[in-house]
Amino acid sequence: MQEVLTRLTGRWGAVTLATLCQGTCRYSLLRSRIPGISEKMLAKTLRDLEHAGLVDRRQLAAVPPHVEYTLTNLGTEIAQRMRGLVDWIDAHIDDLTY
Repeated sequence: MQEVLTRLTGRWGAVTLATLCQGTCRYSLLRSRIPGISEKMLAKTLRDLEHAGLVDRRQLAAVPPHVEYTLTNLGTEIAQRMRGLVDWIDAHIDDLTY
């Protein structure tokens, strides 16, 4: 349980899940929608979420190869719950002391 919780509540896990709530994204679109994340950290976060069964990775036969990421059913369920938290934080960021 600790490992899954760490993946979900880590710096980028929740934001990546919340972003994928908007729908299937290619890697480059995800990176542009998540300000401040490095390529290396996005790749690691996506691998971790895929390993946990929350994100599905689909490689398309194209030149150059295209990879799309989408939430699994479990990923959709947790992302909807986390989306509320992310939205709340965004709405109250100026009021929070951190």
